Amino acid sequence: MGNDRSHLRAFLMLGIVMLCWAGNSIIGRAVRDDIPPLTLAFGRWTIAVLILLPIAWRQLLLEREAVRAGWRWIVALGVLGIVCFNSLVYSGLHYTTAANALLLQASVPAVVLLLDRIIFKSRPEKMQAIGVIVSTLGVAAIVFRGELSAVLNLEIGGKGDALILCAVTAWSLYTVLLRKKPPVSAPVFLLLTFTLGSVVLAPLAAMEWLQGQQVNWGLPVLGAFAYVGVFPSIIAYFIYNAATATIGPARAGQGITLMPLFGALLSALLLGERLHGYHFAGIVLILAGIILSALALRSGATGKTPVAPGPARR
Repeated sequence: MGNDRSHLRAFLMLGIVMLCWAGNSIIGRAVRDDIPPLTLAFGRWTIAVLILLPIAWRQLLLEREAVRAGWRWIVALGVLGIVCFNSLVYSGLHYTTAANALLLQASVPAVVLLLDRIIFKSRPEKMQAIGVIVSTLGVAAIVFRGELSAVLNLEIGGKGDALILCAVTAWSLYTVLLRKKPPVSAPVFLLLTFTLGSVVLAPLAAMEWLQGQQVNWGLPVLGAFAYVGVFPSIIAYFIYNAATATIGPARAGQGITLMPLFGALLSALLLGERLHGYHFAGIVLILAGIILSALALRSGATGKTPVAPGPARR
């Protein structure tokens, strides 16, 4: 019963993560003409570091031996999940449509299953695989607006799409390799990986400034920096990492399918866009897929080999 509750809590918390990240995608697209992409990524992680530093530095001193022993995995995870993923997504949104970006990011659950199988020989249960397929169909219903003609008109293969696909690969690897996270507390792990992101992105952002790309300062831009520095960074990463330790990388990765759902809802609330029948059809399919995956997890907990990694000390 305790496991069921912790698993349910993990799935519910993933909903908060995807809500934050859906808002991040909307912000990234909205300010693409006001903030260069690498500057936005640099500002995001620098703000997050400044918030975390007074909270986590004492714990960092206490855990310095564990950090020293596991620094290679900290660097690897920081490069994949902080530097590569976010920089590639922000850059890709400058060259591709929101529909393409959503569709390509919806491939994360399948890529996670594949990489988990290749790297750790993990076998997804049949119901879990079906859940991924059903959720992906729900994403397609929203992205293509329930029209087959939209599928035929979709163009994949440009620079932006290639960047998004690279981001998908980076994030999928991050999700799968989280089981290798050293036994350090969540605030310390986030502080170290966020700091790595800020340090690596600083010269890249400087290159944008030297090339003449500038930030159009104003209240909307300040608000954008504040949002991306807190909600999709500190809050979302803390929850996502904890959920991955609880329910496993494949099911945590499936949460990505919630992003277009929340994107549609946020667009309706914030931009006044109407919700249509295909939105509700997509919502039903996405939630059905996640429920199937949750049922597979419960079945695995009662006797089958679980996919989830052992929980790390947080």
